[in-house]
Amino acid sequence: MSIHEIESKVRELRQLQALIEEAQAEAETIKDAIKAHMGDSEELRAGEYKVTWKAVKSSRLDTAALKKAIPDVAAAFTRETVARRFCIA
Repeated sequence: MSIHEIESKVRELRQLQALIEEAQAEAETIKDAIKAHMGDSEELRAGEYKVTWKAVKSSRLDTAALKKAIPDVAAAFTRETVARRFCIA
């Protein structure tokens, strides 16, 4: 692929990413309107659709506190991963 073809593909990619961001922002606006209508309700039925908005509990390990309190244990259970990051500037 030539530099001009890559430049064209990057331009096309950036345009598509802009469209995706715009669509996601619009979807968030719609979700916020539905949530505002629901108020404290956890469930709403609208024709064929069932909308739920429920609280979800989760537990996460506080790795910073673990490293501070017992660093040797934290080090023993820490593993590194390597990933490639794709960026366009």
